Amino acid sequence: MQAYEIYQTIKPSIISDLFQWMRDEERDLYKHTIATLANDRKLRPVFVQKKSVAEQIAWVHKTLKLKSSNMIGEHLFQVYFMQGQQELLVAFCDAMEIEHDGKGSVDGDLPETLDADKLKAAVDTLVEKFDPQLISLYLRVFNLQTDNGWDSLTEILASDERLALSAA
Repeated sequence: MQAYEIYQTIKPSIISDLFQWMRDEERDLYKHTIATLANDRKLRPVFVQKKSVAEQIAWVHKTLKLKSSNMIGEHLFQVYFMQGQQELLVAFCDAMEIEHDGKGSVDGDLPETLDADKLKAAVDTLVEKFDPQLISLYLRVFNLQTDNGWDSLTEILASDERLALSAA
């Protein structure tokens, strides 16, 4: 699943949280995102900036659902998790015994394989502490970090009902 497909599927409240965090904490990134997406759509950024915050977020979300916005959409997810959800990253890395810098940034290369039993235990632990939709989003973004994802992670994302991405 690519980033634009995630934006098509995930419940809007997760996206609202992401962009509200970005607007509050990473103002320059928020402005740059609007400018980039507006330019890609052949619009002036002021067209979007004049909208209410809720309308801006809805417009950005709608635009990130387009295949042409895949790269920027993936980058935004990465920034959100690396800077806005460090506790989740640290918990996942610790549970998977992946070396990291204490903030969830992996030291060295990502593992070539993910142990299925460790992964299941990690998901169980994360579900107790965090919103399952947020965990699902993170694991899907993490799975994008290698060309074809990790088989064990792809399997658990497909089979564990707690990690269903859609709002339905």
